[in-house]
Amino acid sequence: MSATPHQPTVTEREARQVAEAAREQDWRKPSFAKELFLGRFRLDLIHPHPMPAEDDVQRGEEFLAKLRDFCETKIDSARIEREAQIPDEVIDGLKDIGALGMKIDTKYGGLGLTQVYYNKALALVGSANPAIGALLSAHQSIGVPQPLKLFGTQEQKDVFLPRCARTDISAFLLTEPDVGSDPARLATSAVPDGDDYVLDGVKLWTTNGVVADLLVVMARVPKSEGHKGGITAFVVEAGSEGITVENRNAFMGLRGLENGVTRFHQVRVPAANRIGPEGAGLKIALTTLNTGRLSLPAMCVGAGKWCLKIAREWSAAREQWGKPVALHEAVGAKISFIAATTFALEAVVDLSSQMADENRNDIRIEAALAKLYGSEMGCLMADELVQIRGGRGFETAASLAARGERAVPAEQILRDLRINRIFEGSTEIMHLLIAREAVDAHLSVAGDLIDPDKSLSDKAKAGANAGVFYAKWLPKLVAGPGQLPRSYGEFNRHVDLSPHLRYVERSARKLARSTFYAMSRWQGRMETKQGFLGRIVDIGAELFAMSAACVRAEHLRLTGQHGREAYQLADAFCRQSRIRVDELFGRLWSNTDDLDRKVVKGVLAGTYEWLEQGVIDPSGEGPWIADATPGPSRKENVHRPIR
Repeated sequence: MSATPHQPTVTEREARQVAEAAREQDWRKPSFAKELFLGRFRLDLIHPHPMPAEDDVQRGEEFLAKLRDFCETKIDSARIEREAQIPDEVIDGLKDIGALGMKIDTKYGGLGLTQVYYNKALALVGSANPAIGALLSAHQSIGVPQPLKLFGTQEQKDVFLPRCARTDISAFLLTEPDVGSDPARLATSAVPDGDDYVLDGVKLWTTNGVVADLLVVMARVPKSEGHKGGITAFVVEAGSEGITVENRNAFMGLRGLENGVTRFHQVRVPAANRIGPEGAGLKIALTTLNTGRLSLPAMCVGAGKWCLKIAREWSAAREQWGKPVALHEAVGAKISFIAATTFALEAVVDLSSQMADENRNDIRIEAALAKLYGSEMGCLMADELVQIRGGRGFETAASLAARGERAVPAEQILRDLRINRIFEGSTEIMHLLIAREAVDAHLSVAGDLIDPDKSLSDKAKAGANAGVFYAKWLPKLVAGPGQLPRSYGEFNRHVDLSPHLRYVERSARKLARSTFYAMSRWQGRMETKQGFLGRIVDIGAELFAMSAACVRAEHLRLTGQHGREAYQLADAFCRQSRIRVDELFGRLWSNTDDLDRKVVKGVLAGTYEWLEQGVIDPSGEGPWIADATPGPSRKENVHRPIR
């Protein structure tokens, strides 16, 4: 696709360089998941399960009780679905109880909740209505509060955080009509002019953008004398002159979501509103997402719990062939999958969140794995619930109620959850992002060997360094505790979970060997093997989930919270997960990736165009990608701040 006149033309290599520069390069703290991909099963980093402080628990539980009461008495999810809008009084009520400031420090008027309780709150409110969960998450996880907390000046925190805690809704604006996961092509500009920057451009899919008071905007500052330039982050007042919300977008799910298209035309932003230095915008965005991504799997946990509740109640009440449908094996297997997966997903989210709160570990891979795994498994659980409900699963809640049955919104939860596989990094992008981190150690020692721009002397030096690294590392992948029958014996309680942990340890070493073999085989072409890399990451996600499930089961046993039942669920999940892992390992080397590439080339060349005959395309007319040429808006401003 050719670039529009204002769109930067970027080569594939340049795009990679921009993404690489935005990565957090150093590993100053240990990472369980990073070690896992290197073949080292560091159970000591997650077991015993980290515990929250008592005052954090008390503060969190008090707010959860208040939020539950609000959800039960003030939120009418059916009305939000029917009217495709969250009522203003609901948002005002959320402001009154402090829900806008859950993650904001108490000294700025926030609640100061931990990541653990913030996620529990999102799971709760998201189960009442997923659009409300998305609003609160976009406001706090990626909107103004989080980047200011990490990178803002004291003056910025003093000015903006009290507003975000109680009154102002925020939004995060990165995506553009022709720019998604490739930010090197970002076209929105911020031109320095005295003590201001002047913003021009168009942003797409601005969650909360229709009702936002404050925006985090990513824009490109041109390089000039005294200005380093590059993609830069700004806090922008949503009501500034020159900002037009041109459209409120509508989606298959999350119908209450206030998501729009925002145009900037000669918008003046004070230099004091720049977050961090020029050129640091992408790094700020990615660092913000390191923990911000945990909000999505948290809401998937809430969805899983609801799916389990409905599956249990319905499958006990519905009888076929003389017994409840739950007792028919075909249905029972689905219920077991929902129960076991919900348990494991909650284990992943709670463990990652508690590690984020303690700040002892680097959880960038754990959070990314949680987002990837939670969004995929959440959709599967919702799909299985629709299947368990049969025709009633496909029927809307309003239709069920109209004919006298319980208004169960099973089809709605499936529609609402589907976006999570795209939000905040699609599954495909998450595979590549996590894979890049997983092979970081290899690229650190051997990257110059496969870089065509490096000199022979650089390659020789890299070869020597790689030789030293692999001489120490490879022998450790041959044998380990996973081959000893008594390893992890402390997990042999009501049910013996130790075989699953031994399996994880063996599989981690196998995963590392597979990665090394692939790098040796494909070298510089490794980054093009996206199918292989995706399977590597999926294996790592399953191993992380199995580890978290076992650790959580033992934690619940020690604290006297349904330990026997937790062990049963962990065992069921691990057995299901191991089947998936074995299949993924097989597909590393036995797959149709090469053939698929040939077919795709044929499709693009029109070779199979005859196969498309015999249908009618109901799509409307218009360009595939809307024109985003900078300039004044010609549309009505649909911005509606809630006051």
